[in-house]
Amino acid sequence: MEIINQKSAQRVDNQLLALTHASQLLSYLTGFGGLIVPLFIWLTSKDSVHGMDEHGRSIINFQLTMLLLLIVSIPGILLFGLGILGLLFVGVVGFILPIVNAVRAANGEAPSQFATVKFI
Repeated sequence: MEIINQKSAQRVDNQLLALTHASQLLSYLTGFGGLIVPLFIWLTSKDSVHGMDEHGRSIINFQLTMLLLLIVSIPGILLFGLGILGLLFVGVVGFILPIVNAVRAANGEAPSQFATVKFI
């Protein structure tokens, strides 16, 4: 019996990887979309673009971590105002890290995992 490997060749598309990271910033423009758009891009092209699975997992883990920190920080405001620091952290890191990772993806480097819990 002969086993045939039907895995197709993956193309290198650093611009799509960078665009996927930059699409996380849609949350700042529209209020949503920072999780939905990268998730859609990742699911549709993870098998055809080299590195998309790693970058997509990184994006989804980062967005879920920021969402979890946001949910924990809101009631934390009542606890001596510590939630305000959490909200500031989410706002600053959630804006800067997608830009840093977009530049890293455009250069063909692995994404940064700073302040990220690995869910998937």
